[in-house]
Amino acid sequence: MGEVDCKKPKVVIVGAGMAGLAAARRLHVCAGDFLDLVVVEAGDRIGGRILTSEFSGACVEMGATWIHGIERSPVYEIARKAGALIPDRREKDGESFFPWERMDGFPSDTLTIAEGGQVMDPSLLRRISALFSDLKSLIVSGETAADTEIVSVGAFLRNGFDLYRAANGGDWMEEAAFAMHECGEREYTAVDDLCSLDLAAEEEYMEFPGEHITLPGGYSRVPEFLAAALPRGTIRLGRGVSRVEWCLSGRHRVRLHFDDGEVEHADHAIITVSLGVLKAGIKGAGGLLFSPSLPEAKRGAIDRLGFGLVNKLFMEVEGGINKVKSPFPFLRMAFDPGRHMSEIPWWMRRTDSICPIHGGSNVLLAWFVGREAAEIEKMEEDEIIHGVHATLAGFSPESTAGGEFGRISKVRSSGWGRNPRFLGSYSYVAVGSSGDDQDALADPVDGSLQLLFAGEATHRTRYATTHGAYLSGVREADRLARYYGFESCGG
Repeated sequence: MGEVDCKKPKVVIVGAGMAGLAAARRLHVCAGDFLDLVVVEAGDRIGGRILTSEFSGACVEMGATWIHGIERSPVYEIARKAGALIPDRREKDGESFFPWERMDGFPSDTLTIAEGGQVMDPSLLRRISALFSDLKSLIVSGETAADTEIVSVGAFLRNGFDLYRAANGGDWMEEAAFAMHECGEREYTAVDDLCSLDLAAEEEYMEFPGEHITLPGGYSRVPEFLAAALPRGTIRLGRGVSRVEWCLSGRHRVRLHFDDGEVEHADHAIITVSLGVLKAGIKGAGGLLFSPSLPEAKRGAIDRLGFGLVNKLFMEVEGGINKVKSPFPFLRMAFDPGRHMSEIPWWMRRTDSICPIHGGSNVLLAWFVGREAAEIEKMEEDEIIHGVHATLAGFSPESTAGGEFGRISKVRSSGWGRNPRFLGSYSYVAVGSSGDDQDALADPVDGSLQLLFAGEATHRTRYATTHGAYLSGVREADRLARYYGFESCGG
C-alpha cells in the first residue's frame, strides 16, 4: 500500500451478510476511493442468513425466503435488478424449468386434520381462524386496552381465546385449532414461547405493502448483486473476528483481532454480526468480544432483546396416500393436547404443518422453532425420519382406511443454531425489552464513530427481515458518509 493510500480513512465492515454488503455498497457509491474499505467475513461465502440451495431437484431457501411486501421495498428492487425474479432454467430429466420454493404463493386448498385422523370441520376452522385474526389485528393496531396488565402476545392471545370459550363452549378440537395458529405465529416471530414476545412492541413492526413473494432465481442473487458492485479484493472470506479493541490512542483507534492471530487496524468498524453472536460475547460464551466492554446501555440492549431459532426441515417423499403417486397435500396438523403419550415425538408437537414446497412437489417442508428447532439440530437423519413417519401415521385421514401419506427418503435441515457465525435465526422484542433497546443497539459508541452497528436486530420497525438488515446497513453507511462530508449519495 502506497503513502497516499495510508492516509485514507480505513473502514472495516465485520460480516458479509445483507447489512454488511449494503453498507459496503453504499459507502463505495458515496465515497468512492476516499475510503479504504474492507469487508471481512468469517465464513466461506457471502449472504449471511440468506442461503439458496438445491434439494431433490428444486430450488430451496435454507434461510430468508420471502420478500414481505414488494411495494417500495428496496430488496424487491435489488432482486429485480439482479434477475432474481426470473425463474432459473437448467436441463434436468429432459426439463429446462427449475422449480422453486412456494412458486405458487400461499396455498388456499389446505387439508386440516386432527390428531387421530379426523378431517376437521371447516366451519370450526373458520371460527377459530377469524378469532385469531381479530386478536392479531387488535395487537397490530395497538387496541389492546391500555390499562391491561397483560404484557405478552401469548398472554393476550390466550386471554382472548379463554373469553371465547367462556361464551361459546367448545371441545378439544377448538383448543387444537387455536394452538395450531399459535404455532404458526411462533414460526413467524422466532419465539419459543409467545409469552416471551412483548405485546406493545408488536404495534411498531412494519411490512411493506403489496404482494409477498419468493424469488424464482434464488434469494442469494440479492447479496451477490450487492457484492458485485464492490472493487475486487474488498471482501475477504475466512476472516473471523474474535475481538475488537476500540478507543485506542493514535490515528487508528480500532484494532480487530482475527481467529488466526492476525490483527488489522481501522478508523471505523461497522459491526454487522448477528444478535446471537453479540449475546454470546457479552456472556463470555464465545461470540464477539469488545475491549473495553461496550457501554452499559448497549450491553443491556443486547441482553434484553430476544434472538430466536427457526429451522426449516426439507423432506423428500416417495409415494402418497395409500402408497400411490398422488400429490402430497398442504397438511395442517391440529394436535390433541391430551395425547402426549402417543408415538408422535415431543419435538413434532408444535409444528403446525407439513406441506409440499409447491403444488405437486415431492419435496416437503416443516418449520421448527425454539427448543424443537434446537433438538432436530442434534438428531441423526434416521431419527428425524422416524419421528416424521410417526407423525404422519398419527394424522392419516380416516378416509384412507389407515393408508399413509408416503415415505420420507431423506431430509435436510437448516441448522442456524449450531452455526457459530449466527447462533440463531432472527431477533424479536422480548418482554422486558422495547424498541428503545433496538435504537440503543443501533447507536454508535462515540462521536468519532469508531464502532457502528448494523443488522436486522438494530432496526426498530423492520427487524427480523432482510429489508431491515439492508436498511440498517445503508443507515450506518450514510452516518459515516455524513461524518466525512458526503451529504448526498444514491445506490
